[in-house]
Amino acid sequence: MSNPSPTPPRYRINPPVFFTSVALVLVFVLGAVIWPDASERLFVAVQGWVIHSAGWFYVLAVAGFLVFVVAVAASRYGAIKLGPDHSEPDYSYTAWFAMLFSAGMGIGLMYFGVAEPIMHYTDPPVGDPSTAAAARQAMRITMFHWGVHAWAIYAVVGLALAYFSFRQGLPLTIRSSLYPLIGERIHGPIGHAVDVFAVVGTLFGVATSLGFGAIQVNAGLEYLFDVPVGTGVQIALIAVITAFATVSVALGLDAGIRRVSEFNLILAVVLLVFVLVAGPTIFLLQTLVQNTGAYLSNLFSMTFNLYAYQPTGWIGGWTLFYWGWWIAWSPFVGMFIARISRGRTIRQFIVGVLLVPLGFTFLWMTVFGDTAIHMVMVQGITGLADAVAADESVALFRFLEELPLASVSSLVATVLVVTFFVTSSDSGSLVVDMLTSGGAEDSPTWQRVFWSVLEGVIAAALLVAGGLGALQTASIASALPFAIVMIVICWGLMRALRIEGAKRTSLRDARVGPRGAHAAFNWKQRLGTMLHQPTLEEVVEYLRETVDPALQQVAGELRRRGLDAVVEHGEDERVWVEVRHGSEIDFYYSVRARPYEPPAFVMSDTRPRQAEALKYYRAEVHLREGGQDYDIMGWREETVINDVLDHYGRHLHFLAAVR
Repeated sequence: MSNPSPTPPRYRINPPVFFTSVALVLVFVLGAVIWPDASERLFVAVQGWVIHSAGWFYVLAVAGFLVFVVAVAASRYGAIKLGPDHSEPDYSYTAWFAMLFSAGMGIGLMYFGVAEPIMHYTDPPVGDPSTAAAARQAMRITMFHWGVHAWAIYAVVGLALAYFSFRQGLPLTIRSSLYPLIGERIHGPIGHAVDVFAVVGTLFGVATSLGFGAIQVNAGLEYLFDVPVGTGVQIALIAVITAFATVSVALGLDAGIRRVSEFNLILAVVLLVFVLVAGPTIFLLQTLVQNTGAYLSNLFSMTFNLYAYQPTGWIGGWTLFYWGWWIAWSPFVGMFIARISRGRTIRQFIVGVLLVPLGFTFLWMTVFGDTAIHMVMVQGITGLADAVAADESVALFRFLEELPLASVSSLVATVLVVTFFVTSSDSGSLVVDMLTSGGAEDSPTWQRVFWSVLEGVIAAALLVAGGLGALQTASIASALPFAIVMIVICWGLMRALRIEGAKRTSLRDARVGPRGAHAAFNWKQRLGTMLHQPTLEEVVEYLRETVDPALQQVAGELRRRGLDAVVEHGEDERVWVEVRHGSEIDFYYSVRARPYEPPAFVMSDTRPRQAEALKYYRAEVHLREGGQDYDIMGWREETVINDVLDHYGRHLHFLAAVR
């Protein structure tokens, strides 16, 4: 009689992070609700201090993050996989792009796609408003705010998390990126504090986005169905859409978030193409080329421009707000894109994260922003500029009024805002749950639902406390401490990559004896081994009768010489020897049965129902870094021992190189 399956745990949390995060958030929310006027004054004071005293730090830090990720991608470390050497990506490029785009910028593009270019055009930081020069400057600034700097911030956190989790086997939490610097102390108060910073920043960042979304959905419903605009309606919208997000997050990453994200992308492309065709198409294609060129040619000067010689409050309401917003979102988006990026190389990850969504973002901002500027500057529709100045949340719907099929396109836009709202909330809930559960990916559903509901409560409370200004300030303020954490993350990641590079070099260059595998066969035996397609049973028998005794001999001799060596067996048809080196990196050598499809020239039956039966297996060597892509099936016991010693010699050479 089989044993009943174990009952899943009712909760899976890391108590110091979970309860501290909840307590801090509740204190913040209660203060905002009970003392809204005092809270708003506090928010304004904090924002003023950040802009005046820490603006330079934000600008310098964000520039450093961009330089860092570009340098890593261009270096020799770019070929390292985010996972074992034999791993493959979990998701296609299409699904990957859809998820990171929806989680990273979806609501923001809907809210600011029309509003920001028009606001910069009518009120530029320098120069005369409502001129051709102002139009060029407006698009250049918009592209800058939504360009590579934002995705570089995401890439720093995502890269560190993916590397330390999938490559080094650490939990998928922010603290893991500090392991090269503080070692096992990541499991203590320092690690807890870092994860709490990440949780609070994520909650406030998502709440900022949800606030924008609720305000804009309210504007769309007023346009379509005459629903009044007000805080009460927006809180009700947060409650309703949070309920949708809760259902999505309960379904999980594949069944919920991925499908909604793919739907988002399809709907966004439909709306984009509609505006491109219905708007001034040739003008838009021209401005896309010119905007891209202006962005690239002015990237360096814009990066470090603080308007220090032209004192203005503009930079605090725009550039510094964006940098704070992206940093506040970085634990959330970074962890999310890390979660979906297993199996890609570092170079693929950075290039994909920096450039793929950037191309779509530039196209979106050009199509919507320049169409709006064309309406005001060329067509004389000044009412659009007046409407945006009065309330930027109505910008998109007032803009769509001037195009054909306004009711249909406004309905599509409203649905798109709602679905972006949902993906932001459920992705944020998934990430916060992982942070507060110590990196567990199989926590109970109620925990993800709890965080989804709490995000809606925060957004509603901040709207009551001070509207959009409170949301902006909370985002900027929560980002400041995490920006310091991100700098430390870069340091830790660079140190880990240098160690990995030293290990790769030592494995390649170490002078160790030849494996001598071929000496065990004459050439006919070698040819027979090459052409033979072993079954799983044959490989398992080989592991049991040859590999296991060989590893046992090695482990026994190592123990005789005072080392801690063990041989283990896995349920997935593998056997391995592990040599533990205390505080230094352990040695691991495994042989496992890996299935392959047979080559066409040896297949005698290609019917689909025979595909499983026709598979053959190889006895492949795996090290801690992953599969080594060679087969030892048929090697004699002495030859297997020599292969183990070859790799162990390289490992010792590596340890000597990094001491």
